[in-house]
Order: sequence, then C-alpha cells, then structure tokens
Amino acid sequence: MDKPYAPACDRNRDPILTVLREHFADRRRVLEIGSGTGQHAVHFAAALPHLVWQTSDRARNLAGVRLWLDEAALANTPPPLVLDVNAPWPDARFDAVFSANTLHIMAWDDVVAMFRALPQVLTADATLAVYGPFNYGGRATSESNALFDARLKEDDPRQGVRDIEAVDALAKGIGFALVADVAMPANNRTLVWQRVSSGASAS
Repeated sequence: MDKPYAPACDRNRDPILTVLREHFADRRRVLEIGSGTGQHAVHFAAALPHLVWQTSDRARNLAGVRLWLDEAALANTPPPLVLDVNAPWPDARFDAVFSANTLHIMAWDDVVAMFRALPQVLTADATLAVYGPFNYGGRATSESNALFDARLKEDDPRQGVRDIEAVDALAKGIGFALVADVAMPANNRTLVWQRVSSGASAS
C-alpha cells in the first residue's frame, strides 16, 4: 500500500511544533492519540529527539502509520499501539499526550470516555495538548468553521466542532488546568493543559 497522506498535516505541523517545543520541553514520553496517517509523529519525533513519541490509533489505521515510521526509521518512535478509547488502554505511563483533529470526529460520548481514561496512563505532572477547531461560548470562530461543523453533522450527527468550555470541563474533572490557548492557521487552536491534581472521574 502507498503511505497515507493528509495535506493539512504539512500545513499545520510547524505551527503545532512551535507550541510543543515550549510545552513538551521537559517531557519524556508522549502518547499520541489518533495518529492518523503518521505524518505528525515522524515530524515531531525528528524535531524533538528527547521525546519517545508513541503513536496509537484504531487497528485499521496502523498499517499506514507503520509505513511512515518505517521510512523515517527514528530511534524514538516505537511501534504503534492499538487504541480505542472505549476499549482497554495500554499498560504504560506517559508524561504527555498529544491529539490532533480527533475530538470533532469522535462522538461526544467517546470524547468523555477518552478523558475519563486518561488518568490510567498519565503521570502526576502530565501535559495534554490538543489541536483542532473549537467553538467559544457555543459560537463558531469563523464562517468556515461553522460550515465545517455542518458538514460533519451531515455525515454523522454525533460529530461536530466541540465547545472549548465543555472540553475544558472534562479536563478539569481529571485534574488538569488550561495553561495555553494558541491560535493556529485555518481557524484552529492548540490547547494545552497541565495536570495539577489527581482529579475526579469525568461524568
């Protein structure tokens, strides 16, 4: 098979990397949830060699991720893990999590399940970074995001651009505080949370 390729990854990878350079500077093991094509993983792992960058995704996507990892042959990218947020999670610990363009394609119940499960795999001082489009106060930040949200819901009513307030509430529920909200190209954001306490289970 040919390597999967998403043009958007080439456009957003360097702005995201700027944020990760700052907030993952003292991190060691990153779990990427929903690695997709694998493009982000090889770019970030090459640029941040102090990190072990652990890719993960549903089983059907891992063959493509492996093609990117095998071609790059980086020492800090172990084989990808199967990860479904509603199934058992890996028996491992990470001090950082990264996820890009996942929350709006997951059902909201799956987003809740993801946040509820995160404490199982995270250290007490973990950092969480999420990239994608978000609404503020229930409103789209641009006409293009509003149209994107409508297309998502037309494809699957369970999908949609998430309200930052709702996602932040899930993060707070597991003991994370929002420490950065950075504007990205194409009306996206990179949000960064830092774990400040053990928290309670999200509901």
